[in-house]
Amino acid sequence: MHAQLLEQVRSLPVREQVELVDEILEGLPVEEETNAGPNLSPAQITELERRLAEHLADPDSAIPWSEVKQGIKERFGFDI
Repeated sequence: MHAQLLEQVRSLPVREQVELVDEILEGLPVEEETNAGPNLSPAQITELERRLAEHLADPDSAIPWSEVKQGIKERFGFDI
């Protein structure tokens, strides 16, 4: 059943696939509800720690979410 559903999803235009993923993610319980942290590899944890340290060292270097969304729209042609 999952393979058939996945095949149907993959046949959708990319924009619709992204919208579907977004809807699925919005429906998942938040971390506080599950009491489960993300399952990250040591390399992912190291990278997150590096990025956090970089941000804390220079918070003004952050890109506002509105600019990130605009860049996605310009590059891929859809709003998120």
